[in-house]
Amino acid sequence: MRPQDREQRGMTIRPIRTDEDYQSALKRAKALFGQSRQNDLDELEVLQALIERWERSEHFIEAATPAQAIKFRMAQAGLSQRDLMPYLGSKSRVSEILNGQRQPTVDQIRALHQHLGIPIASLVGASKHEPAARPSSTSVAAEGALRKLGLMKKKENLAGFLSRSKASAPAVAMLRKTRTERTNAKTDMAALEAWCAAALVRAEKITIKKVKISDPMKAARQLAELSTLRDWHDQIFAALHRMGIILVILEHLPGTFLDGAAMCRGDGVPVIALTLRHDRLDNFWFTLLHEFAHVVCHLGPDRQIILDDLDVTSSEVIEAEADAFARNALIPPAIWKPIDKDSSTEEVLEAAEKAGVHPAIAAGRWRFEHSDYRRFSKLIGRGDVKAVFMSLTRQ
Repeated sequence: MRPQDREQRGMTIRPIRTDEDYQSALKRAKALFGQSRQNDLDELEVLQALIERWERSEHFIEAATPAQAIKFRMAQAGLSQRDLMPYLGSKSRVSEILNGQRQPTVDQIRALHQHLGIPIASLVGASKHEPAARPSSTSVAAEGALRKLGLMKKKENLAGFLSRSKASAPAVAMLRKTRTERTNAKTDMAALEAWCAAALVRAEKITIKKVKISDPMKAARQLAELSTLRDWHDQIFAALHRMGIILVILEHLPGTFLDGAAMCRGDGVPVIALTLRHDRLDNFWFTLLHEFAHVVCHLGPDRQIILDDLDVTSSEVIEAEADAFARNALIPPAIWKPIDKDSSTEEVLEAAEKAGVHPAIAAGRWRFEHSDYRRFSKLIGRGDVKAVFMSLTRQ
């Protein structure tokens, strides 16, 4: 690559020869964490390789334990122990791994490498690692939940249920190949497959015509504006049905860690399935529009299932696109632009009114963007979602 081409791509590649070069590379890598542009991802990958090579040569990480390697990356990226929970598990499990009392499992190593860029060699170390957690306990709990919902027969197990549901849910067979980064490292794949199959089995009962959406953003704005209506929970089913999309509400199962999914039914009809895991209006509307974005932009013959745990950050392009689509559909950029950390309650509520959406949507966006979850706690509609859908989740 010619130097001028490299500059046009925003990348300056040079070897790390001194500690000053090393610190500069760390600073740049930290700035690139969480970016979604392909050029940024390419630059981060190159920087990580250079940093890893320097660290090995200087014996910074090579002799380190997995716990030390994780702490090192936490310091680089400014992460807290809470930030590691989507990759390692519960708060106590995170503490055990960071204290060296427990070694990361294979799945946890994969998640830490994939999401945080920690070299696998540093995570493996010299210690014996636990095998990936067996899904038996959560699978049993998932079976019980599906039986209560009337979706599984009394003596049927998950394997039997999946076999029986293949006709309605052929896309589930592709799940392990098509899952995106936005699934939790703690996920029980058997329970996850069962949830997807159950959602598609429910969708199979609905008669609907295929529709081509000519203006996805206009359609998304129409959905967002339903949030101000008293009967919004009924209106969204009807609106999506007119767009040729089936909406299924199915509570999350033990071991699944899901907010929602976009899937294709056996006949190609798109399905949005939501778990209502976080019982808040702001979360409901963002998840709905995020999955709508996947339906109109990303589903196809080669990608028939997209799963989302929105507590997990992702560098995947399609996830960044769906996030941006949902944000702009709920509150257009021109309306949100004046809103900053110092904006008053009145200004945030005015933005929601201008966008024609429920105040919870604007309040939730402000809380997320500024990582301040104490403010606007009475505006986000906590407890206002499951109550209206409870009868649907039990049908």
